[in-house]
Amino acid sequence: MPGASATTTPSTGTSHGTPRPSSRVGLAGVATMAGSGLSNQTGAALGSLAFPVIGPVGVVAVRQYVAAAVLIAVGRPRLRDFTWRQWWPVLLLAVVFGTMNLSLYTAIDRVGLGLAVTLEFLGPLSIALAATRRRVDVCHALIAAAGVVTLMRPRPSADYLGMGLGLLAAACWASYILLNRTVGSRIPGAQGSAAAAGVSALMFLPVGIVVAVRHPPTLEAAGCAVAAGVLSSAVPYLADLFTLRRVPAPAFGLFMSVNPVLAAVVGWIGLGQRLGWAEWAGIGAVVTANALSILTSRD
Repeated sequence: MPGASATTTPSTGTSHGTPRPSSRVGLAGVATMAGSGLSNQTGAALGSLAFPVIGPVGVVAVRQYVAAAVLIAVGRPRLRDFTWRQWWPVLLLAVVFGTMNLSLYTAIDRVGLGLAVTLEFLGPLSIALAATRRRVDVCHALIAAAGVVTLMRPRPSADYLGMGLGLLAAACWASYILLNRTVGSRIPGAQGSAAAAGVSALMFLPVGIVVAVRHPPTLEAAGCAVAAGVLSSAVPYLADLFTLRRVPAPAFGLFMSVNPVLAAVVGWIGLGQRLGWAEWAGIGAVVTANALSILTSRD
């Protein structure tokens, strides 16, 4: 979160309990989802402010440290009890987790927050569309494809490397979803995700040291990087745990599909990253495709 939090996906989120019908709880769930989305995108925007000093790699390293601290505290993995059958998907998940965030933040640095998050969002959307054989989902795929073509259309200012990194983040998010299913089926609770976050943080430890030595962070840059970790990892993860116990999974997924719009708005207001009508149309097409996929889902 990902662009979205890295621990939850709009097309695979599952309810951790029976949603309560109380309107008060419903309002609390909606408020929490809104806060989670804004926190996620605001954190990414704040992290981008540290790019000139420590670069996307340095920001991602700090984010991985924060994510590991939160997930390990919540999941409390019993690493000594893991078998190799449990360890190998955890290790793959750790690699995908780090690659996803690194490619996303590098894409944000090159093409802006709104476009990068929109391209990353194609990952969970592809998983949702690939799991169905209905004709209506072909229409959803065509809408999403039209949005991507609009966003990646040839023009003098097009940064295809940045867009490619956004698509790499999408592929990583799709892989993250599939690996999380495997890890969740083999390791109870959040232990698997916590272990993967810890391994990913260890992988980025030497990277963080090298970045700190070669590009000593200022107090402001360090603060922005830590804020990115807290707002884009810790807050969304804990908020999603709260929300999924109170809001039906389809409603949660529908709200999550608005994240590319939130990213574009935060990038516009907070970073001055203005988008043209074509970019807004492309983002709208991807969001619409995901929303329709959820609304027409049989499950």
